[in-house]
Amino acid sequence: MTTDARRASEWTIHGERVVDDTRRAVLSIADVELPDGVRFEQYVLRVPSAAMVIVLDDADRVLMMWRHRFIIDRWVWELPGGYLDHDEDPAVCAAREVEEETGWRPRTMEPLLGFQPMVGTIDQQNLVYLSRGADPTGAAPDVNEAERVGWIPLGEVEQMITVGQIVGAGSVAGLLAVLLARATGRI
Repeated sequence: MTTDARRASEWTIHGERVVDDTRRAVLSIADVELPDGVRFEQYVLRVPSAAMVIVLDDADRVLMMWRHRFIIDRWVWELPGGYLDHDEDPAVCAAREVEEETGWRPRTMEPLLGFQPMVGTIDQQNLVYLSRGADPTGAAPDVNEAERVGWIPLGEVEQMITVGQIVGAGSVAGLLAVLLARATGRI
């Protein structure tokens, strides 16, 4: 029989109580102890996984949405994407979100990146896919999701991140992953 030894810097969780449990989030307070014996309570937010897509066209432009985010009270560019439904395939979710939010149907879907946006407080797996091309569906973009949809030149993305026009963790991480893949010849 083997037991996992605790590492010297590993925190101890003495318990966790749920404060609020909704369809899209579970907020709890964890009773944690640091390796040096200091004990405190830490808020924890558990959110369903999300999937998003970087749709690149033949002109090296990425499909993005211009939208208002009330929490930060700013207008920003974002990749299309959203929460996974229970037991939904992430690639299916990602493609569905692109179509619903932008009126474009992705031609291909390949996994690009998975990450956790804020591991100190939030548990939410984010999955980013890459699509090569999209076809218009004829449907209007969802007015609740975007004021407008645009094809942004990939060469402008880094500057847009730098100046704060693209700020969402999923959009930033995914776009930087594409830029890195492009720079290293993987795409």
